[in-house]
Amino acid sequence: MKQKGAVEQRICLNPLSALENFKKALRAKIYVDKSGMLSYLNGVANTTDGFVCVSRPRRFGKTWAVTMAASYYSKEFKTRNLFKGLRVSDDPSFDEHLNEYNVIYLNIQDFLSVPGVNGMVRVKGAQEMVANIINAIFNDLKKAFPVPDLVDEGDLVKTLYNIKLSAGTDFVFLIDEWDCIFRVLKNDIEGQKTYLDFLRHLFKDRSYVCLAYMTGILPIKKYGTHSALNMFNEFSMSDPANLAEFAGFTESEAKGLFERAGMSFEQAREWYDGYVFDGLHIYSPLSVVRSVTRKSFKNYWNQTETHDELKMPISLNFDGLKDSVLKLLSDVPVMVNVEKFQNDMSSFSSADDVLTLLVHLGYLAFDSRKSEAAIPNRELRAEFKNALEDANWAGVSKLLQASNQLLRDTWALNPSKIENAIQEAHNDHSSVLKYNDENSLCSVISIAYYAAYEYYIVLRELASGKGYIDLLYLPKPMHFDKPALLVELKSDKTAKGAIEQIKEKNYTEKIQQYTGDIILVGINYDKETKTHSCAIEKYSKW
Repeated sequence: MKQKGAVEQRICLNPLSALENFKKALRAKIYVDKSGMLSYLNGVANTTDGFVCVSRPRRFGKTWAVTMAASYYSKEFKTRNLFKGLRVSDDPSFDEHLNEYNVIYLNIQDFLSVPGVNGMVRVKGAQEMVANIINAIFNDLKKAFPVPDLVDEGDLVKTLYNIKLSAGTDFVFLIDEWDCIFRVLKNDIEGQKTYLDFLRHLFKDRSYVCLAYMTGILPIKKYGTHSALNMFNEFSMSDPANLAEFAGFTESEAKGLFERAGMSFEQAREWYDGYVFDGLHIYSPLSVVRSVTRKSFKNYWNQTETHDELKMPISLNFDGLKDSVLKLLSDVPVMVNVEKFQNDMSSFSSADDVLTLLVHLGYLAFDSRKSEAAIPNRELRAEFKNALEDANWAGVSKLLQASNQLLRDTWALNPSKIENAIQEAHNDHSSVLKYNDENSLCSVISIAYYAAYEYYIVLRELASGKGYIDLLYLPKPMHFDKPALLVELKSDKTAKGAIEQIKEKNYTEKIQQYTGDIILVGINYDKETKTHSCAIEKYSKW
């Protein structure tokens, strides 16, 4: 390693700060080994696939991954012992790429402000930001390569070629918060284009690039129908592909942490599970770490975020957006076309654009096989509720009041009031609930029973051996004083017939380990009269 003082003064080129931050992560009380990501990067290095853009929500470990990569690839460092015992050290490519490259590491957020008389001052636009980046790179290159004529301050690309030829090594480019300009300088369209043109000019068809790895919240901004940086392979929350296991903590990793802490993993699932990529369950690292270290299940998302980021997009008055949000709040997935989103914070033209943004921000989980979005877990459900209440969204407060009353009427075995409540929910949200079958009836019931998520774990279409239970509401561990609700739905039949089906097919046996009271609820929708009927009774297994 070169003298410490020489490295410390650099901002971009082989910065010592990246190594120090990675060391801090390794020393943390909780460390989950995600170095397997380096095996993937090694596999694409020095190939046409060596341009990787990973977009993840905040608190999903993006910066940590960049500092790990800088510590591994930089020729300024000797980090074999740091990576000894980590997953990547067993990979055949480990020695080939360890400490072999000059690393240019850019945290774009750092270039949005410049020193002023009274502290840091926000740049006037993206063009000034790009100038700051170029100046910082040149300053570091001059310090590291004080050779006459090697650094041409008028041509960064030429300078990088010169250094490649002189030093005999390629460059690894690591860019964190690559997209912050599109979130902070939302309306600086010309400046955004300047920034994208700078990146394209820096990377496209440049032989000095061994690897370019960018990370941020948003996928790559588009010009019209084409990506401005089409040399990059993108891995996002809507399509994480073969980097899905590095999007956050896997279920087995999270389970190990909670079990070692002596905490209930069932509760952890309820609070933090919900992002599922081809069957792989992913958990938010920050939420898991804080829950484990504090030995408490609660909403940690709101400790690093305000509601404004969620409140702003869902308050937009796009056709169908309000109805979609109501369905999401009631645990009903909604179809979303993620392909039209322009990957910025300003070019919204439809409800799909807004919902796609919420997928990338982590507020919604996306099932690419079904093209459906859903609120992933209890933590994010609380975020939605808080944001909508702060926005004084009348639909939510009315829904909550009606739903809480519906629960009380259900516990009190009052069928007429249940019928009235469901009918009112149908009338209030008719644009969502244009149903003529039991699947659509399930949506109205889910919305009407929205308040049940406070007390129950909700299971849909649960196989029971002789059929499928439409809706099962099982009390959460802290609410075992509440009865379980087993709901059977019918269309153009009878509510009493729904109750009889529950008994005939022994649906209650599916929850044979549950020893509390069970309320059987049968609901029928008459298509001709467009009315609902309800039958209800308490069932005891003993």
